[in-house]
Amino acid sequence: MSFFKKNKRISRTRKKNQTSNLNRTQEDKKEVLIGSNMEETISDVKQIFKEDKDFMERRLLINGKTPAVLLFLTTLVDGDKVAREIIKPLQQASISNDTSIPIELYLTNNILPDTNTTIIKDQATLVDGILRGKTVLLVNGMEVALGMATYKPEKRSIEQPEAERAVRGPRDGFIEQIHSNIALLRNRLPVSEFRIKALEIGEKTKTAVSVCYLENIANEDLVAEVTKRIEDIKLDRILDSGYVEELIQDNPRSPFPQIQVTERPDKAVGNILEGRVIVLVDGSPIALIAPATFNMFYHASEDYNQNPIISSAIRIIRYLALVFSLTISSLYLTVLSFHPEMIPTQFLVAASSGRAGVPFPVVIEVILMEIAMEILREATIRMPQQVGGALSIVGVLVIGEAAVSAGFVSPITVVIIALATIGSFVTPSYNATVTFRC
Repeated sequence: MSFFKKNKRISRTRKKNQTSNLNRTQEDKKEVLIGSNMEETISDVKQIFKEDKDFMERRLLINGKTPAVLLFLTTLVDGDKVAREIIKPLQQASISNDTSIPIELYLTNNILPDTNTTIIKDQATLVDGILRGKTVLLVNGMEVALGMATYKPEKRSIEQPEAERAVRGPRDGFIEQIHSNIALLRNRLPVSEFRIKALEIGEKTKTAVSVCYLENIANEDLVAEVTKRIEDIKLDRILDSGYVEELIQDNPRSPFPQIQVTERPDKAVGNILEGRVIVLVDGSPIALIAPATFNMFYHASEDYNQNPIISSAIRIIRYLALVFSLTISSLYLTVLSFHPEMIPTQFLVAASSGRAGVPFPVVIEVILMEIAMEILREATIRMPQQVGGALSIVGVLVIGEAAVSAGFVSPITVVIIALATIGSFVTPSYNATVTFRC
């Protein structure tokens, strides 16, 4: 278990970030309990949201008698659900005269049974509930508030991951909603041993993070170490799983990937069954797999769906392509510049004639071509999809041909660099590809 070194501490990077002003405000509010004066509580909440256009204060009368108010953010809640399951039942309800039953329990059990209602006792929890898409109910004379789950997340449909397309295998991929991603895992692992540890990190973003594993299969020390490292993260924002990846790996300054990433639920489940831990971050379609070994970056998900002989042969080709992409440029440079006697005569004559008129030495020529290929690769990725394909074709054919015709580079150098670049793209893992290209 060399991936996790227990003497490491997350405090080595950005652990002493300042606590956000919003977090301080809510910490102060924790001491303020919700009293029976509804108007005072409303005034305090309105002071927090101030001029927010999506903050809604909806007043109503329960059974035409008891004043009440609903507080929510229109951009986060399901308006139809609020009207259908909260406002309408409250307006038609009658509050019991039985003083032995607290009004909040009567409303929760008899009037609002289908809204996943929770009792809120302090203003900090009330504000946090509103920010998370809950509709909060205040009733005059009631010393607590009721928070009802009405959050309506905006999410895209489940599609095939663009970065991990498979020739043979499932076509679904993770999305930005963590609950949907957990559902994709549970659908493939309907066993009671499947465990999910729910965490929350980020002083401002309060991002939900889930550590997924199989009990009795995953190493307990591994699960505990992953959980501890995530809990030790002290940042004001967590916007993607990349933040978590950087702060829980052993050597954050190393360019080599130490945690595998995936957008495929089938790949994540396969690793869970092998005893690894999956980390899901709300707002990110990328799952983290820990720990990771070198071989994992050269395994594609469809390898397990094909004939083992074919899959093994393809993996060997990937390893050969890695060696090829790392060595062919340097071998070409070394042999042509320092050991030309190792080259067959016909090849040497062809290479020398191709370099006739080139104003740069071989080493400068290779470096310039490597930089040009990286610029072309980066431009192809950043351009819109409709333009990126055309740009790559134009860059390779037109610019390459023009550079050779103008005598800036030799044809053999263009071929060598192109082969090295193509060989690096055989790696299934994108983060490993980028590392070895750099």
